[in-house]
Amino acid sequence: CFHSYLYHHHSYNVKLPLIRHCCHLAYTHYQNRSKMKIASQKRKLATAALFLTSSGSVSAFAPSNSPSANAQSRSLPQAKSQWRLKAVSDLPKYSQSIPFLNRPKYLTLELAGDVGFDPLNFATNPDLLIEYREAEIKHGRLAMVATVGWVFSELYDEKIATYFDMEPLLNSNDRVPSLFNGGMDKVSPLWWGFCLGFTAAVDLYGVARARSLEGYMPGDLGFDPLGLYPEEEDIEGRMRMDLAEIKHGRLAMIAITAFSVQEFVSKVGVVDETPFFFRPLF
Repeated sequence: CFHSYLYHHHSYNVKLPLIRHCCHLAYTHYQNRSKMKIASQKRKLATAALFLTSSGSVSAFAPSNSPSANAQSRSLPQAKSQWRLKAVSDLPKYSQSIPFLNRPKYLTLELAGDVGFDPLNFATNPDLLIEYREAEIKHGRLAMVATVGWVFSELYDEKIATYFDMEPLLNSNDRVPSLFNGGMDKVSPLWWGFCLGFTAAVDLYGVARARSLEGYMPGDLGFDPLGLYPEEEDIEGRMRMDLAEIKHGRLAMIAITAFSVQEFVSKVGVVDETPFFFRPLF
């Protein structure tokens, strides 16, 4: 202020009180700015400390986004209290299916049909274990339907086609259309479209149910029109039913693969090659 005053008035003949007044104003302005800056910094530090404290306390009640927390939240919501067969301390060291290999870390006998079989270590965390179990159940159910449909086609396709005055889909060796047998072009595109649309709808329904249903177990679509699945209180009965389904599904996946390869190699339908499995003996 003092130098600006001298510059504009081009005079150095200024009384001492004016000089002191200008210096005092400049000093006071500097002190006020310093105090405001310090106060602003204190407010920022207090706000940051309050935020950290509150976030730390809230995080104890909020869901964690860490992989381990997500894995625990998605892995078998009811298994901890209802579905575990043995205590953790009683788990076998070696795989039940391959006794000379160690039991995979995340196969803890909580799932039906768990015999410690994961030699390639696909299930590297609980999330993947649940995803693979979901995929196994889907493939098993599809394989069971396909196995029954394969045999039913070779037994009754010609009769049904004749009744409706249609051309049979079986070839000259009574083999069904398949990837190896050929003849897939005989099937109507409308049928393929229906199959794809139906399976997509079922899969989307399963995804929505898994996201919305609390305590969702892999493969639980809520489909039990005959009421065969035991009540919630019958834990052993439910485990028996789950074990039966997974065993039949695994067997069906092997069977449908064997049907396809066998007919490709032998050029004969499985019903004609092994009639004692599919036709009455007498």
